[in-house]
Amino acid sequence: MPEVAGLGVFDIDPDGPDPLAVPGLADFYREHGFVLLRGLLAPSLIDRIEDECVRAQQGVLAGSVSRRHGSTQYLDARHLDRPDQGQAQPNGNGASAERAVSVLARAGSDARPYVNYVEHVEELSPAVRASATHPLLVELLRRLLGGQVWMLEGAGSGVVFQDARPGQESGYTRIGWHSDWQAMPSLDVWPGAAFTIHIDETSPANGFLRVVPGSHRWATPAPYLNINNVEVPADARPAGGYTDAEPPAPMPLGFERVPGEIALYANRGDLLLHDAYLWHSAARATQDDATRRHVRAGYYAGDRASYRQQFIKNAAR
Repeated sequence: MPEVAGLGVFDIDPDGPDPLAVPGLADFYREHGFVLLRGLLAPSLIDRIEDECVRAQQGVLAGSVSRRHGSTQYLDARHLDRPDQGQAQPNGNGASAERAVSVLARAGSDARPYVNYVEHVEELSPAVRASATHPLLVELLRRLLGGQVWMLEGAGSGVVFQDARPGQESGYTRIGWHSDWQAMPSLDVWPGAAFTIHIDETSPANGFLRVVPGSHRWATPAPYLNINNVEVPADARPAGGYTDAEPPAPMPLGFERVPGEIALYANRGDLLLHDAYLWHSAARATQDDATRRHVRAGYYAGDRASYRQQFIKNAAR
């Protein structure tokens, strides 16, 4: 095991001669399917990300930015019955987009409205765009995935600002077990990796990521059986992973414990990379007034021309 600041945590010196030549980093990623990069993004940049994302979040809530930046597809289905429902307008992909207000003015409720998600936040935040396209991030992904890598620019959800809260009124408190490739199992864009920039440090108090190290090497089936009863297209790949090895047990449909899983705790400013085939889920916060905010998106190393709009909502909420 390489000498690191914590399991999978690697310190990056952006001013070093080769900031990415950190002993053990690439080997750890390929073996375990994730790394936490500490120091790659400057604290001042994280401050800007926070300020700009909060303003974007307020803009979605107020309706002062395009409906393109709201999100409903990721929310718990219980939170889709909103006052502005039925006012959807086409977004840039021809699909309907609605202002995703997660809290309703229910009788007897004093909860204040907010939004869990802002899609395409890179269009509203220069700091997010600078971080998501940081030359060191892109170069590291090239080394880890091989060849050229690319991100969905203007398509899909773009870069997403996510605000997870534990209350009953929240449309996003946790997410069940899944691997990212299962959301687009028909496409040839894989392999890929997700990046997450942490605005808040994570803990049991405000929630954290659960991962199964090494699960990216399993041939994880497409989500033919899923808790949301979403139909998987007939042209979906039967499985995704770096080997033909079957998982030792089926992926849970909900939030159950998985043998070998670990908790990943991040500091403010940490940049998490995890493989698109890695099994992961997010735990709900235990502190009622906690928030867990981050910015996330994905890079792909497969056939860019094969991309088309697809999202299979298979994970439990």
